[in-house]
Amino acid sequence: MSLRHAVLGLIVELDGASGYDLMKLFEISLANVWTATQSQVYGELAKLTADGLIEVAAEGPRGRKEYRATDAGRDELRRWLVEEQPRPARRDGVLLKVFFLGQLEPERARAYLRDSAATMGERRDGLAALQQEVTWGDDNLSLYGRLTLEYGRRFFAMRKEWAEWAEAELARHAAPPEDADRA
Repeated sequence: MSLRHAVLGLIVELDGASGYDLMKLFEISLANVWTATQSQVYGELAKLTADGLIEVAAEGPRGRKEYRATDAGRDELRRWLVEEQPRPARRDGVLLKVFFLGQLEPERARAYLRDSAATMGERRDGLAALQQEVTWGDDNLSLYGRLTLEYGRRFFAMRKEWAEWAEAELARHAAPPEDADRA
């Protein structure tokens, strides 16, 4: 996925939006799956305009611009949805650290996994709270937003459960073996 298509998709779904509107919607929807800063979103709006995929539909006070998708922009979004296969994410900072936890004292390694489990639980709970705060409708953004949010909740729940399991595995591994002569 690219920021280009995320911004274009929101403009198509909203049937037009300002950069400010896009940032607010990004914060409560796409930020869970694709992060972007304000400067990145505004930079992408400029590129999409230059490429003829969106256009300025209206200008308001203080230079506020409302953008709408062009036919070429709608075609590009459809092409991207149908023809481009997403590349699986191959970078995971948490797992990279786990791979090298053997370089730490066992308790510090377990503490890292406990902290990771707590963080994943907090993120899961944050999404659950967001789900309660959002006023869901019957529109596409609500339907597909709920699907995406539920994926996030389940993903963080799985990561929390895995970190707890991994910590238990390290604890089991660090425990002295039972004396075979006592058996």
